[in-house]
Order: sequence, then C-alpha cells, then structure tokens
Amino acid sequence: MADAGSRDWALAGRLDSDWTSWPGWRGRVREWNLVVQVLKEARTGRGAVLLVEGRAGMGKSRLLDEAARAAARGGFMAGRGAADDLDFTPLVPLRTAVRGIAGLYAVPPIPVPATVDMRLSMLKWLSDPLERCVARGPALVALDDLQWADQLTLLAIRRMVRDLASYPLVWLLSRTSGNGSVTSLDRLYDGLERDGATRVVMEALDEQAVAEIASDVLGAAPGPDVLALAALTEGNPFQLLETLDRLTSTGVIEVREGQARVVPGQRPGVQTIMRKRVDTLSPQTRELVQVAAILGRTITVIDLAALLGKPAGDLVRPLDEAISAGILLADEDHLAFRHELLRHVVIETLAPPIRLALHREAGQMLLASRDSAVPAAPHLIKSALPGDAEAIRGLDRAAREVFAFSPQTSVDLSMRALEISDLTDPDRFDRVATAVRALAVTGRAPEAILLAQEALNTAPSGAAQGLRCMLAYALLLSGRTADAVAEAGSVLALRDVSAELRGTAESALFVGLLSLRDFWNGRPRAEAVLADSSQCDDTALVGAHMLLAQCALVDGKVRDSFGHLEEAVRITTTGSVEACERPYPLMLLSMNYKFTGQFEAAERTAQALTEEIERLGQAAQAAKPAFLRSCLDLAVGRLDDAAAEAQEGLTISKELGGHGHDLMGLCVLALVSVRRGDLESAARHMAGYRGEREIMYSAAWGRWIQAVVVEALADPQGAMDLLRFAYTDERERRWTLILDPLAAAWMTRVALATGNRPFAQKVVGTAASLARDNPEFPVLAVAAAHARGVLRSDTDALAQAASAHLDPWGRSSAAEDLGVVLTADPRERPRAVSHLEQALHGYESTGALRDAARVRARLRELGVRHRHWTRAKRPASGWDSLTDTEHAVAALIAKGLTNRQAAAQMFLSPHTVSTHLRHVFTKLGIASRVELARLVAERERAGSAGDGA
Repeated sequence: MADAGSRDWALAGRLDSDWTSWPGWRGRVREWNLVVQVLKEARTGRGAVLLVEGRAGMGKSRLLDEAARAAARGGFMAGRGAADDLDFTPLVPLRTAVRGIAGLYAVPPIPVPATVDMRLSMLKWLSDPLERCVARGPALVALDDLQWADQLTLLAIRRMVRDLASYPLVWLLSRTSGNGSVTSLDRLYDGLERDGATRVVMEALDEQAVAEIASDVLGAAPGPDVLALAALTEGNPFQLLETLDRLTSTGVIEVREGQARVVPGQRPGVQTIMRKRVDTLSPQTRELVQVAAILGRTITVIDLAALLGKPAGDLVRPLDEAISAGILLADEDHLAFRHELLRHVVIETLAPPIRLALHREAGQMLLASRDSAVPAAPHLIKSALPGDAEAIRGLDRAAREVFAFSPQTSVDLSMRALEISDLTDPDRFDRVATAVRALAVTGRAPEAILLAQEALNTAPSGAAQGLRCMLAYALLLSGRTADAVAEAGSVLALRDVSAELRGTAESALFVGLLSLRDFWNGRPRAEAVLADSSQCDDTALVGAHMLLAQCALVDGKVRDSFGHLEEAVRITTTGSVEACERPYPLMLLSMNYKFTGQFEAAERTAQALTEEIERLGQAAQAAKPAFLRSCLDLAVGRLDDAAAEAQEGLTISKELGGHGHDLMGLCVLALVSVRRGDLESAARHMAGYRGEREIMYSAAWGRWIQAVVVEALADPQGAMDLLRFAYTDERERRWTLILDPLAAAWMTRVALATGNRPFAQKVVGTAASLARDNPEFPVLAVAAAHARGVLRSDTDALAQAASAHLDPWGRSSAAEDLGVVLTADPRERPRAVSHLEQALHGYESTGALRDAARVRARLRELGVRHRHWTRAKRPASGWDSLTDTEHAVAALIAKGLTNRQAAAQMFLSPHTVSTHLRHVFTKLGIASRVELARLVAERERAGSAGDGA
C-alpha cells in the first residue's frame, strides 16, 4: 500500500450473484440491498459490520452464501465459516473464514494441549494474517450460526472487529434467535451495535412476498387455497419453499387455467410435508441420514462409515439418494445437511433411547479415531450416564485439551464430568483441580473457591495439597488475599509436600503478602528461600526476590530493589518458572524505572513485558502493558495518551477477565480528569477503587491518587485522613514518596493547608533522607527540594525543582509554588509573574486545564491577563484537534503500515494504535485508511506549496 493515497479501489468484477436464482429473494430485497451497499463502500476502503439474526429458516445462511459469492466476484477476498452445536473445537468458524481469505497455511493449527492460557496467542495467529490481507484490499468475513460459537470465538470477533475497524473489512455475522439464553452473544451483538454495527433482523415474510414466491415457484398465480396452505409456514422462507416443492412433486398442487390450486381433499401440514421427505427414502438411506444427523450438521464420509460399521463403498448408493432427495449436500471434503431444520426433522424420526445410544457410540468412535478427545466431547455430554467411566475419562481429556484455548469450555466439560462421576472415583480430585483452575481463569473465582472448599472436605492428603494451592490462587484472584496467604501457609506447614507444590505455595504466599503489603512477615521466609536457593523451586525464588524488592523500596534502598528485580527477571528467562509468574518481575522493574525517572528504560522494559505476555499467551495479564504505558505517558505529560492507554487497558481487562491491576488504569484516568478539571469524572473513576483487590505497590499509589481527587473536591481534611497512615508511619511514607516523586510536595502543601505543620515536616524529612541515601537517583533529590521549598518558602529549592523535575507537570507545579512565594514580596513581582507564566505555559502544554485556570487567576490578581486559547482548547475536529500521538499514528498509517507495524515503531500495542486511529477518523470525519492517506497527501502537498511560495 505504498501509494495508498492514490490507490484505485475500483477492483475488477461485479457485485452480482446468483441471488435472484433463489426463489426466496423476493422477500429479502431490503437485506440484500444492504449487503450490496456495504460491499460497495468497502471498495472505497470503508469497513462495516452487519449483525444478522432471525429464526431458523429465515434465509440467513443463504444471505451469507450469496454475499460471499458476490464479494468474490467483486474482487474481494472472502471467507465463510459457521459454528456447529456438536463441535467444541475453539475458534472453528473464524479459523475457517480466515483460512478462506489468507490461505490454508496462514493460520497455524491448534497447538498440543498446554497448561498456560493460550488465548492471546490464538487471537494473534488469526488477527495477523487477516490484517496482512486486508491491508492489500477489501475482504468479507461471513460467520454463521454464532449461537453455537465458543467463548473464544466471540471474544476474537469483538477484538478483531475493533482492532481492524480502519481496514476495508466487512463482517457479516449471523445467529439464529429463539434458542434460549445466549447472554454472551447478546452482549457481543449489543456492543458491536453501540460501536456502529447495523442490525439486520430477518422477520417472517409478509403476505405479498409469500404470494410472489409462490407464483415464482409454481409458475402460476397461487389460488386462495394454495395461499392458505402457504400461510401455515408462518412466513418462513425455507419451510415455504420446502412445502411448495414437495406439494408440486407429489401432485398435491396442480396448475389449471393459469392458476395454481390444491387438489381437492389434499391439505397436509407443514411438518408432515417435511417428514415425508425422509419417509420416502429407502431403508438404507433413511438409516444413513439418521446416523449422519447424530454426527452433526457437517460430517465426513469416514466418520459416517465408521459409525454405521460399513465400508465407504457401501454408502455410495444411499448417499446418492440422500443428495438427490435434497437432504444432504456434498463438497470436496465433507457432507452437510442442506438446512439445520432438515437435520432436526431427521433427528425427530429417532426415538430418544436410540438417539442416546447413537451419541454414545459416536463418542466412543471419535475417541478411538482421533488424537484429541474434543470432537467426542459433545456426544459424551449428551449420552454419558452416571458412573460411565469411559465417557468421564473422555471428558477429562477434552477439558485438559481445551483449557489453554477455551477455559470456559473446559469448565463446561469438567463440571459435566464431575456431575456423573462417583464420589469415590480416585480421579475425581484431579477433575476438581481442572475445574477450579478453569473457573478462576475465566473470572469465576467465587465458584472456584466454593468447589475447591467442598472437595477439600473429602480429599485425601495427596490431592488436598494441590487443591489448596489452586484454592490459594483463586482466593488471590477474588480479592480474598488474607485467606489466600493462610491457605498457602497451610500447605507449607506440611512435611510431605513435593518440591513443585512447595514452590507454587511459596509463590502464592509471596504474591499474597505483597498484596497485603505485609512484607515483614514474608521477609524471613523470602530470605530463607534465597539462602537455600539450590534447593528451592525457581518460581519460589522469583517470588522471594519480588517481595524483597518491595521491602527494599519501603526501607528506602532503591538500588537494592533494582538488584532483586533484575535477578528475578534473569531467573524467569533461564529457569522453569510458572508461566503465570514470569511477567511480574518485568512489570515491577518497569515501574521502578518509572519511579526513578528513567523513562526510556521503563518503555523498553514495558515493551519486553508486552512481548513476554504475548509469547506466553497470558490473557489474564494482557492489560498490564497498557496500564504501564498509561503511567509513563502521565509521567511525561501526555495526558491524552495516558487516558487512551488506561481506557484500552480497562477494556482488555474487562474482556479477558484480568482485573488485578485495574486500579492503575482507574488512577490514571482519575488524575487526568483532575488535571483537566473534570472532577465529576475523577470521582466516578475512583468510585471503582477496591484497594483490597490490588497487588504490589498499587494500593499505596491508589490511596494517594484518591486523596488528590478528594482534595480537588475542596476537602483537604478528607485527603489528610486518607493519607494519615502515610503521614504517621515512616515506612509507608517512604514507600509513597518513592512511588511518585510528585507526592512529596503535594503532601507537604496539603499538610500546611490543614494546619498540620508537623506532618509536613515529617514528609520533608523523609524526602531528604531518601535523596541522601540514594544519590544515584537524582529524581529523589528534586522531589526533596520541591517539598523543602514548599515547607520553608525556599526560593532556591523551588527554582531547582522548577528546572530539574523530569515530569513537566512537576516543573510547572514547582514554578507555580515559586511564583506564589515571590508574590509576597512586591519587589519580586516581575520574577513572580515570570515563574507563573512558566507554570501557565507548562500546564497548558500538557492539557492541565484546571491548573492553568488557577495560575491564570493568580496572574490576573497581579494585573496580567492572558488569552484563553491554549493547547488544551484545541478544536474538536480537524487536523489541529489531533494529539501528537494521533498525528504520528496518522502519518505511519498513511505510509501504508499496518497497525502492528506502526505499533512496533511507536512502542505501543496494536490495540492502542487501533484506538488512536479510531479517534483520528472521528476527528477528521473519515472512515477509511484510504481517505486518511488522501488527506495526508493533500496536507503535505499544501505544505510544500506554502514552503515554495
């Protein structure tokens, strides 16, 4: 896409199809015209999402089929996929569709069973090839029967629709309504509709459409009796066409004198008509289609022959008959029922006990013929009876296999296995452990806790140890940190614990103690682990180093903290640390760099964290990089970018169930809102604060941000009360001042404002000792100077801070404090004005509206007036409305880079680039990358012409 601005999207081909060869087209003209419209718009570079829904038989699948054919004829890349109620393999519809677009080998096969969460990797494997394709031209992804889609498929659709929204990609999504509760799918449709998708509800045909279709099919005007018979189909196109076809072929309808009429004495019901299609088959063919219906909507000849117990050659004649009768369709690899309604009609010809037996045989056959137990799982769920050992083992296998890719499916399988397994089954507790782990990963920690606790009542010693470790992590995820620590401690108190379980329990204990900020109880154990490191599990070593790193921070020994974290990172790259633990040291190291003002090192480490999380597929930790980047953006004064990253992190966290670091995002959004003067939003963000659910350093930082919000709401005493422990406890005070150097001057200022000078003196004294003990980190010296300047009205100290703060907001704050001190001396008025104007410019340049307004008021009191146009007052639309990051994203995308390529250059995630690009499109009033490239080219030409003039 090197010449994207002038690229010709008028691709060869036409958007026609065989649509009008389908008799039912007359009743779906509106829907078809809408499909054609979005395909035509996609030729110009605009993407779209159509959400199709309706009862079975309403023509949804036909609409998708014809759309895919029309798109292919119009030069589109087109992929078609469908979910199946008897296929639990994750991502089947999307994988099929993406392979149709990107090629058979562009999408890797599902890997072997893994113990780590692979959802992120699976999404990347699908998204990357699709993005590469749509970067070259328009594409259509048509997905049918999403009411049967697995949770990972629904998640992938949500993320890919959002991340690829800037490309000429049309999503045509279809579901059958009226099949009971499908809450996840409802949420997907509702969310996509809020984001601009068009919902297409395929209602029953009206009387005019029914009459027109009947006339087309019968070749004559339908008489009143024919229309009355057609009305029994209740406007269902499939049933209408089936009825008309069957009645015509059996002579029930005849044409006389140009009108179609029902032969006197003939008036069968609709279901009877569809059932007769099966009843008229030969016994061999009837048996074949009945067994095929048990196997699913799409089946292979090999599986069908195996379940029938016949060689494939014996199926030739009955298959020909089933295909000729319009029940089955055949392509190169598979057989499929022509319609799901036909399959259900066939199933209804089987007595329930026969269905049950056939599902059991199908499950056994698939277990024996496949390397994976997943294909057999739906049949086992339908047929397994209590105590069925073979079925239970199959469900166990399937639950373990899908855990890494679809933990929700793993929950369903393991819980079903538990339902039918005997309480005395020795494998029952392994089954419980699988279910507990899957429940915890999918955000259902309370259910995981209850299940584990119930099992522990009867678990033998060996099984109980593993269950207690699982329970400890479930308790951590649910915010019951003290209980998690107690559970891990109970495991460590046992003598016969394996080294692996001991390491897991120690890791859970250390994480729990970090969450509780109870470093001192954990310190002796952590030191003991390091003292006997050769005998300890690597996971435990990492946990010990992380805890001691936090102890060092609280002790004010910043260099020691770095040493522990650097060693923890080294162990994670060379040892056998549990995958879920590996990202933590990188996260803490990145934040240490941020605390100490080493922003470039912090960005590099955050990027390494992003790559590690993607490599490991750690979905529960996917939001961490966005939250870290939001903190870094905040520290360097990029408020817009900080808010965008924080919001992206919260979105990822909500979708993937990793809420352990939401406080970071909420704090960033709250502080950005305070600086912009939007105090209502700031209070709303902090209303989501749940300190007991946060881990590591987040709680202390969160309390400081909460205090900032409360003080901004004109309640300085309330802010003091929130931070009373930090004011009165030396360790807590040291920790708070290290976590954010801006806190020193702020806490000093608030203490003075509430008449608590002794508290202010304590803050200044602690800041000074931190600077003295850590001379290699000058950010602490600057923070100490700023706090000292506020306490003592020390102009030299404030001048030092106003010039040396690494945070631009901090420089502005120090300049404002200096200007206020100088204002008290009439002889220093010019200097006061100069420093206040420095503060005003700094606040305005970062978009800190509230702070700029306050300084502007101070200047007015000194007789100095400023225009109110500022950077923060940028217009709502047009080029001048874009932030610096949005300008950079627009420039890279206009050059033809994909979102992932642009993200790599800017040290962002592809999701964040997509977010910025959506903002760019909204502000510029465009909807495609092509339009963006054109606008950028025009802007560059105009700039060149201006330079020449």
